[in-house]
Amino acid sequence: MITTIQLSAVVMAGPRHWLLPLAPLAWLAIQAGLLIAGRRPTFEPAAAQTTLIGLPLAVLAGFLGGRIIAGEMDQRTLEIAYTVPGGAHRVWLGKLAAAGLMLLISLSLMAAVTFAFFTPFPIVPTLYGAGQGAAFHLVAAMGFATWFRSEAAGAMATMALLAVNWYVAPVGLRISPFWNPLTAPRADADQLLAIAVQNRIGVALVIAAIVALTFARAERREKMLNG
Repeated sequence: MITTIQLSAVVMAGPRHWLLPLAPLAWLAIQAGLLIAGRRPTFEPAAAQTTLIGLPLAVLAGFLGGRIIAGEMDQRTLEIAYTVPGGAHRVWLGKLAAAGLMLLISLSLMAAVTFAFFTPFPIVPTLYGAGQGAAFHLVAAMGFATWFRSEAAGAMATMALLAVNWYVAPVGLRISPFWNPLTAPRADADQLLAIAVQNRIGVALVIAAIVALTFARAERREKMLNG
């Protein structure tokens, strides 16, 4: 399994795949530069999940998600994937696991830098929320790229969806993958817990549904190869 994940990471991100989880740190460097230059105010704890960690992590997730299945088409290796014993979905699950691991590493690095240099934050809800947003956009990118049979088209659709989710995030919609308890409308503890449970379970079910539907479409060999 470890070998499969490693090979999947190489296929998606190249031999220097270990550098990819470091890419979102450039966003934090930009934010630090703006703070030093006095171009923006200091960050509140609520910004850790969204502005500082969630947004760049979701962008990275969108890049990785588009390469899980559609990357095989662009590299002309999709037909080979269909010959793998046990089904092509085993290849895609390996890539999904590799992408998830890279996102987890990036999340950990960004969380450490954010906590140390920008603002303290409640660790468990913040990291889960940022990871949830990344996971949603990972599978959304995989789904869009597979549906359009193109990494580029999938990336554009994913960035449009990310922009919408980012725009409505401050509203505090419980269906948003970026829902943040620190920015939620004032509510008592019981109401906040109920909303949190609905959001976390609901988004997890949506993620599972997207993965299942995407794999079902991708398994249609004739449709994917001939279009």
